[in-house]
Amino acid sequence: MTSSVYVVSIDPQASTVWWADRITDLPFDFSQEHETPENLKVLQDLPAKVHVVCNQKGGVGKTTSTLNLGAVVSNVLNGQNRGLQHVFIDTPGSLQDENLLLKALAVADDVIVPMPPEPLAFDPTARTIEKVVQPTGLPYRVVINNWDPRDGVVDLEQTKEYIDAKAWPRAQTVLRRYKVHTRAAAEGQVVTQYPKNRVAMEAREDFFRLALELGYGGQS
Repeated sequence: MTSSVYVVSIDPQASTVWWADRITDLPFDFSQEHETPENLKVLQDLPAKVHVVCNQKGGVGKTTSTLNLGAVVSNVLNGQNRGLQHVFIDTPGSLQDENLLLKALAVADDVIVPMPPEPLAFDPTARTIEKVVQPTGLPYRVVINNWDPRDGVVDLEQTKEYIDAKAWPRAQTVLRRYKVHTRAAAEGQVVTQYPKNRVAMEAREDFFRLALELGYGGQS
């Protein structure tokens, strides 16, 4: 049976591969295509929706967001047997690999831009959106990522104000920072495979809410 979700990495750092290789029961199909980005063209002929996760600043959580969104969407669609419905593309976090990002955007239906609530992320995110994403005309959404509630809400509120002042579409769902996310790669898990406890449940809930908000529960 064809998986409902396909995750593709075009990041030369291949952190997605490192993570995926450690997962015993990968809940979606996966491939690494940074050396063969021309293969992305086949996605245009598929009925699936293609979602590109990008920010030209490294360390903003692109890989975590890509794999965990793929996992929760696969979980929601499990058993529907309707074939491939969603493709998530993890992209490089650098200006040097902008050509790879542009190839992904050429086959995309929409774009997700993770952005941590940190001032150092503001300018790189602005460049990614204004110089790369907006010229494509693709719908996009900025997702505030890696917010630690223990830090209070000042940075979170300032980041929301910055995004809103830029008039960028912003997801209402905020992805919180949890230690379980940072350990997941080494332990070979995605968010739907976390241990059953309160913290893991809250971590999963963030991604399920985001997938629901973005409309990734099935084909449109």
